[in-house]
Amino acid sequence: MFKIFSVLALLASSSVYADLKVTVFDCGELNFPDVSAFGLSNDETSVRKLFVPCYLIQHDEHLMVWDAGLPLADVGQTSGNSRYEKSFLDQLADMDIAPSDIDLVAFSHMHYDHVGAANAFTESTLLIQETEAVAAFEHPEDNPVFRAELYNELRNADRRSLNGDYDVFGDGSVRIIAAPGHTPGHQVLYLDLNNYGPLILSGDLYHFEASRALRRIPVFNTNVEDTLKLDGQN
Repeated sequence: MFKIFSVLALLASSSVYADLKVTVFDCGELNFPDVSAFGLSNDETSVRKLFVPCYLIQHDEHLMVWDAGLPLADVGQTSGNSRYEKSFLDQLADMDIAPSDIDLVAFSHMHYDHVGAANAFTESTLLIQETEAVAAFEHPEDNPVFRAELYNELRNADRRSLNGDYDVFGDGSVRIIAAPGHTPGHQVLYLDLNNYGPLILSGDLYHFEASRALRRIPVFNTNVEDTLKLDGQN
């Protein structure tokens, strides 16, 4: 779902910065008439529609997917509480990119609205925090926002289990940063774009600007204390 830093990524969409490029895809929208589940009262924010992005990171000849949108079964939905007009896979195909072309795949976390097309990337190397892998593959029933059928085909895929921060390409330009709390192994992606500067794709670290300003935590976060520590104010 849409967060503060994701809007910055939209500004960088399809722009080339030396050997690093990020493209942002519209992978749906969720509508929440009542935002109380996010730890906010309905009069503390006027935002109700949350954008669901997917990202393609191109680093030299390497391709990496970050987040995979709403479930593919939702494609064609244009009304009600969700909207998803064109699948992530079809949008990649428009760029002549097949799932088998993707070298690396990673998700901010394994909630259903971030892994909708995950099963398509079985030939990619999965970058995932070990704590998230345990939660997603061994105990998905403990978190109702996990839908194992959306990502279970990655269970036996090539996997690089992480235990903290990780420099994806070894040059500091693309780094996964551990940010647990929303889920056991939530992570964010740091990009260093030459003509733009540092950019963070923050996953669901914050859903609304008010979430950060008021230090409000969704009721479905797995660890409130870990979440609050991330802003350096706890």
